[in-house]
Amino acid sequence: MDESDAKPRIADRFRGYLPVVVDVETGGFDCSRHALLEIAAIPITMDENGTFAPGETISTHVLPFAGSEIDPKSLEITGIDLGHPFLDAKPERTALDLVFHHVRLAVRAAGCQRAILVGHNAHFDLGFLNAAVARVGHKRNPFHPFSVFDTVSFGGLAYGQTVLSRAVQAAGIGWDGDEAHSAVYDTERTALLFCQVLNRWHTAVD
Repeated sequence: MDESDAKPRIADRFRGYLPVVVDVETGGFDCSRHALLEIAAIPITMDENGTFAPGETISTHVLPFAGSEIDPKSLEITGIDLGHPFLDAKPERTALDLVFHHVRLAVRAAGCQRAILVGHNAHFDLGFLNAAVARVGHKRNPFHPFSVFDTVSFGGLAYGQTVLSRAVQAAGIGWDGDEAHSAVYDTERTALLFCQVLNRWHTAVD
C-alpha cells in the first residue's frame, strides 16, 4: 500500500503523544496544601479522515489526603458536598489507578507512547495531578511530566477568548453555567473546544 493511502493516525499527528483532556476540582489553589477533590479525563480520538472527537469520559471524586486544607470558598464554587452519601470518593491512589488505567488503555489503542494533558489553564491541573502522584509514589503515570496543550491559548488564537465559558460559546458550543465547575462538565466542554479548534485548523489547511 502506498504511504499516501495510509489512514492518518493520531500517534503521527502528535509525535507519539495522545491528547487527554483533564480537569480537576480542588480545595484551593496550592497543590501542595489543598486537597484534590475530583478528577475527570477524556482521551481524544481521530477518525480516518483526520477529524478529532472526544472519547470516553472517566471520572471520580477523591478523598482529601491526610493533613490537606480545604478553602470553604472553593466548595462554594464547585458545589462539592464532602459529606454527601453518594459521593463515592476514593483515596488518591485508588483514584489515580482508575484514571490512569483508562488513559493507558487509550494510549495503547491509539498506538501512542504517552499521554499529554490538555486543559484550560492546564498547568494548574497538571500541578495537582503531579502532586498527587508524588504523594502516593505512583510509578505508572501515563502523562508527560511538564508538557501540555492549553485551551486558553487555543481559545485566544481561534476565537479571541481566554475564559472557558466565553471561548466555548464563541465556538458555538453550548454552555450551562449551572453545570460548570464540575470536573466532568468542564472536561467535556474543554474537549469539545479543543477538538473544534483542531478540526477548524485541519479544514483551513486543506
